[in-house]
Amino acid sequence: MSQRNPWTAYGRCGLVLLLTAGAVQNGAVLADGRYLTPYTAAAVLCGAALLVRRGHWLIAPLLATVATGVWGWPLLPLLLLTLFDLAAHRRAAVAVGCGAAVLAVGAVAPAAASLWRPQQYGASLFLLLAVVGGLWMGNRRRLVGALNTQVEHLRIERELREESARAAERSRIAAEMHDVLAHRLSLIALHTGVLTTKADTLPAPVADRLTLLRTASTQALADLRDVLGTLRHPHTTAADAPPAPVLRDVHELIEQARTAGQQVDMDVQGRPEQAPAAHRLAVYRLLQEGLTNARKHAAGAPVSIRLDYGPPATLVEVTNSPGTPAPHTAPSGFGLVGLRERVSALGGHLDVGPHGSGTWRLAARIPHPVRLDHPIRTDQNGPRT
Repeated sequence: MSQRNPWTAYGRCGLVLLLTAGAVQNGAVLADGRYLTPYTAAAVLCGAALLVRRGHWLIAPLLATVATGVWGWPLLPLLLLTLFDLAAHRRAAVAVGCGAAVLAVGAVAPAAASLWRPQQYGASLFLLLAVVGGLWMGNRRRLVGALNTQVEHLRIERELREESARAAERSRIAAEMHDVLAHRLSLIALHTGVLTTKADTLPAPVADRLTLLRTASTQALADLRDVLGTLRHPHTTAADAPPAPVLRDVHELIEQARTAGQQVDMDVQGRPEQAPAAHRLAVYRLLQEGLTNARKHAAGAPVSIRLDYGPPATLVEVTNSPGTPAPHTAPSGFGLVGLRERVSALGGHLDVGPHGSGTWRLAARIPHPVRLDHPIRTDQNGPRT
C-alpha cells in the first residue's frame, strides 16, 4: 500500500489551523471582541479532533456537528472539512446524517446561531458541496492507488518474465554445449579405446598414457552429462527433448527464410571452423532471431546479413529496411533478452535498435578466447607445458 504524501498531510494541517483561526475570529466578533468564550473552546476542540488521527474516527464528526448545531455558522467551515473527510473515506452516509442533523437543529435555533439565516439555503448548499467534493476526491485517490498498484504488478511481472527468459537461455546454452562437448569427448574416448587395443605394439609409457586418457575422457563425459544434463527441462527426458541446433549450417537457415518469401542477402567472411563451437551456436540463434523479427515487424522488407567468423572476434550483423508489420502477429516475447544473456555470457556485446533512416539493426561482437599455444615437452615425469 502506498504511503501518504507528506506534503498533502502538511497542507491539510495548515488548512485545519487556518479554519480554526477563522472560527475563533468569527466567534470573537460575535462576542464583542472577547476570545475566552465557548465559541473559542468549541473551535479549538474541533480543530484538535481534526488534527489528531488517534482515537475513533467518529469523534471529530460528533464534535463538529454538535458545535455547529449549537453555535451556528462560525464553526461551519470546520464542519465542511469534516464532512469532506467522511465522504472521501467512503462514509458518505455518516456525512449526510451529520449535515441533516445540523440543518434540523438550525431550523429551531436562535437567529444568531441558525444556519438558515441570512441565506435560507446557503448552508445546505455548502454542506452538499462538501460531501460531493469528498466523494470525488476519495474516488480519485482510490483510482490513482489502484493504477499505481497495477503498474507495480506489471513491472514485477515483466522483471520475472525477463529473468525467466534469461534462465531459459542459460539452460539452452548448457544443453547445446552438452551436446557438442559430449560428441567430442565421445570421439576422444572412442579413438583412445581403439589405440589401447594395440597396446602390445606401443611403448609401455605411451600405452599407460592412452589408458589414462581414455579413463579421464570417459569420466569427464559422465560428469558433463550429470552437471549440464540436469539443466534441461525437469519434465522432459533426453529422448523426448527436441533436437537443439547443434553446429547447424547457417546457410540452411537462410534457405528456409528465402523459401518463406524473405529477400535475404548474405555476406560471409572466414570459415566456421575459425570460431569456437559456442560462437557458432550463438551465430545461429542471432540469425534466427533477426530473421524472425524482420518477418514480424517488416514483412516483405529486404534483409542484409554480414557474418565474420574472425579472429579476433565473431561478428554478426542483421539489418532490414522499413516495412509493414505482418498481420495477426503474435505478441513479442523475450527473445532479445535471451540473446543478450547468451552474448554477455560469451564476453560479447549485443546492440539492437534503429540504424539510419528507418533501418533496424541487430549487431553482435563476440571476442575469441585467448589461447596459449605452447609446445608440449615430455620428460621422465610425464608431459609438461
